Amino acid sequence: MTTELNPQAKEFLKRMEEKGGLPSHALSVDGARESLNQLLITDDAEPVGEVRDLTVSGPSERGVPIRIYTPEGSGPFPVLVYFHGGGWVKGNLETHDDLCRSLTNDIGVATVSVEYRRPPEHPFPAGLEDCYAVTQWVAEYADAFDGDPDKIAVGGESAGGNLAAAVSLLARDRGGPSIDHQILLYPVLDRDLERRSYEEKGEDYNLTTSSMQWYWNHYLADEVDAKNPYAAPLQARKLSNLPRATVVTCGFDPLHDEGVLYAERLDSADVPIRLLDYEGQIHGFISFPDHMDQALELREELAAALHETFDMEP
Repeated sequence: MTTELNPQAKEFLKRMEEKGGLPSHALSVDGARESLNQLLITDDAEPVGEVRDLTVSGPSERGVPIRIYTPEGSGPFPVLVYFHGGGWVKGNLETHDDLCRSLTNDIGVATVSVEYRRPPEHPFPAGLEDCYAVTQWVAEYADAFDGDPDKIAVGGESAGGNLAAAVSLLARDRGGPSIDHQILLYPVLDRDLERRSYEEKGEDYNLTTSSMQWYWNHYLADEVDAKNPYAAPLQARKLSNLPRATVVTCGFDPLHDEGVLYAERLDSADVPIRLLDYEGQIHGFISFPDHMDQALELREELAAALHETFDMEP
């Protein structure tokens, strides 16, 4: 890994430090959630063709709230089912509204953002089952929002990347729905906190080792689930017959090494894979395009990847 932090990322971290915010592990659950809300929720929404809020049936009586973004133009559009990050504990439809709007416009897809159940109130596998249920719903009802049920990708960042990888595994193991592409942005893939990237980059770079331990402690109600591949996809014995993947890693991220390892294992299993390793970047950078030029570069890379998968015009 490079020893040089991206200058814009360095400046961003400096501004965050000056604001005096505390890491998640030093806060209550409610405090951590509010901290992310304040960081990501804005009043300056990028316009898209249409936005609809729905609640679809799921494994709980609550159902699963979703937000559907469709771009301008005529469909049917390929569909990106998006799972937000936030260590499973934090995040909601509002925190990732800006990102989903940008992805919708930049890629030209219908984006379905999922508000899955969160721990500690609802530990694994509740949130994952919500995400899988929405993916099934999209495959059945995409035409109701001008989506193409035969062109589906799943994606997410951090814990959302974990969920996207796990939904891909579930879809394979349960016989559907058909998923064409998985976008894994600096994903959480294993509970091993002793990898080199944890030891070298587990402090001072936005995401810390202590916070990851805090997230895992909330996500898993049963210790045995640390070996469950649907909670920790790197624990899967076989990664064959999975959707093609775009895996994004950051050199100044404790999750770096598990992302690289997962990409290597996908490649060894003959899954078409592209690894984008932003050596000087920090965890979460795609959400801060006003501060980091590489956030915009990454969005262009994701657009190119899905354009190729779905044979779309740029």
